[in-house]
Amino acid sequence: MSSLHKFSARAQAALIRSGDLTSVQLTEHYLHRIASLDKRLCAYVRVTADLARGQAIEADRVLRERGAGAVGPLHGVPVALKDNLDVEDVVTGWGLRERCNEALGDDHVVALLRAAHQPILGKTHLPELALSCHTENQVGHNTKNPWSEWHSPGGSSGGSAAAVSAGLAPIALGTDAGGSVRIPASCCGLVGVRPSNGAVSGGPSDPGVTGLSVPGVIARDAGDAGLLLEVIAGAAPGDFAAPRVWEGPEGRLRVGLSTSPMIPGLEVSHECQRSARELADALGELGHEVVPIALGEDTAVADAFRDVWSVVAAAHDVMHEASLSPFTRMMRQHGRTVSGVRLHEALELFRGTARMLEEIVFGDVDLLVTPTLGTVPPFLGAFQTEADEELNFAAMGRFMPFTPMYNISGMPAVSVPMGESRGLPIGAMVGGRHGSEQRLLAEVDRILGDRGTSGLAPGWR
Repeated sequence: MSSLHKFSARAQAALIRSGDLTSVQLTEHYLHRIASLDKRLCAYVRVTADLARGQAIEADRVLRERGAGAVGPLHGVPVALKDNLDVEDVVTGWGLRERCNEALGDDHVVALLRAAHQPILGKTHLPELALSCHTENQVGHNTKNPWSEWHSPGGSSGGSAAAVSAGLAPIALGTDAGGSVRIPASCCGLVGVRPSNGAVSGGPSDPGVTGLSVPGVIARDAGDAGLLLEVIAGAAPGDFAAPRVWEGPEGRLRVGLSTSPMIPGLEVSHECQRSARELADALGELGHEVVPIALGEDTAVADAFRDVWSVVAAAHDVMHEASLSPFTRMMRQHGRTVSGVRLHEALELFRGTARMLEEIVFGDVDLLVTPTLGTVPPFLGAFQTEADEELNFAAMGRFMPFTPMYNISGMPAVSVPMGESRGLPIGAMVGGRHGSEQRLLAEVDRILGDRGTSGLAPGWR
């Protein structure tokens, strides 16, 4: 079947359970597409074909022995992983030229994927140390947006998003420390989920001790995203936070709409503002009440985010500092200037921000809608044009002014595809209280429904 990649992951899994398709056939279909098409896209840094084939064979064996009623809802469906997640005996590159050591074990989410019998197709590109909102590094060719080879897929989980958008994987995992799942989901016309802190374990390789980074999911629709999130959900020893669940009232919700970020003086593009209004209108059509809300302006939170994120950058063990890009070196240098007292102060500010959002914003509304991004998807190289890396950093802030709020607070948010502008996808974002990720996805699923092939980029269907 040459069109298997057009089916949702849920539909693929149903075909496998019914016996009309095997995991081996589906996995080979994706491996063939990767081998044939990824030279154009550069989504994958490392394809784990032998691993995937072996896992697919095992998935089919388990299904034969246990029967369709005893396997999970995504049994046998393959997945792509961002190259900062550890897979035993596979190199975890982190976008670095010099990384060549194989991982000694699986990250918690990878172990759960194995237990769910989901073959791992390979590791996807990211920028150095997952620091930037693009997917350009010194390892290989820059990852392209499947909607336009001249544009960025966003980042830092851009390889995962590009793979799903181009039909080189049905679903994928990324990580999100400042928007790194939601940014590329918006740029590539996908659903991207940053779950609540505590919902998914980031350890043991990257336990996310600052509370910023968590593994997240990328899919073509909300149904697939919700099922993949269920597969990887769960706590592990040493986790930073415990899981919470917020389902909200059964009926009408109160939805806040804000198109102004917390960064003073920043003007958001008309296309991105329109996408947020369209998402709010769609929620209104479902019967929810939509009200305008002002988030207020605050530079202190943005400064704290930069300080903490720079410390994370500096904490990575790098063999040759001179081999890093100028932006990575700048971030690490800044991180070394942040004192322990300042780090403590910034993390306290994060917790205060979480309390403020929970008590004030989500004390007034159940859901919050904003644009995902401040501008349309940028051209490749857009954040590497200035000789002064501070100017590049400022440009990134203008591009992604809404997403870090949820990392700072540890709350969940979903980027939702809401149309196109000049042939490129535009997303809007809906967030909520701690533990509300599945309720968010349920509302998104009511809006998007089953879109069939529309989750695939034009030219890749």
